[in-house]
Amino acid sequence: MKLSLLPRERFRYPSHMSEAFLSESIAILTRTPKVLNDQLRNSPEPWVHSKDNPEHWSPFDCVGHLIHGEKTDWMPRVNIILKHGPAVAFTPFDRFAQLRDSQGKAIVDLLSEFANLRASNLRDLRHLRLTRSQLDLTGMHPAFGIVTLRQLLATWTVHDLNHLNQINRMMAGRYMTEVGPWSAYLSILRRS
Repeated sequence: MKLSLLPRERFRYPSHMSEAFLSESIAILTRTPKVLNDQLRNSPEPWVHSKDNPEHWSPFDCVGHLIHGEKTDWMPRVNIILKHGPAVAFTPFDRFAQLRDSQGKAIVDLLSEFANLRASNLRDLRHLRLTRSQLDLTGMHPAFGIVTLRQLLATWTVHDLNHLNQINRMMAGRYMTEVGPWSAYLSILRRS
């Protein structure tokens, strides 16, 4: 059976989801720095730099990537939508900037920087007191075209969850062979 997706323009959230959307997103976004700090601060270096493939990102790389997003992606794009709508396109996001920007830094420094940037961005987001109608405002993504503020904020939230998952997969991969036959029961070790 093939699933079809509704076109972006036709899908609307029920009103109760609109009211809870922002507070639920902020709740997740607020927790990410603590989760990362608890998992990575004072962890042995091999865990922080683990990856199962030279092309994949280590936990260290993921934290650097999240920092770059805090500086150049989420709130700058929120502000573009609120001030200019689709008339001003978002600056393309450099998905690999962390490979350059994090060189020579320690994970504890990255974790602190991320926590400070995220706290500042969430303070700014809360201060905006976005309304339901503002969440439907649009901006121009350089690759996707027209996107809504709601989609941007939802992506920010899921982006965090995506990289938390990625970090866990890279760390679990360190023991891929050590778990022996139990790997059959550990879905985190399965590669797609």
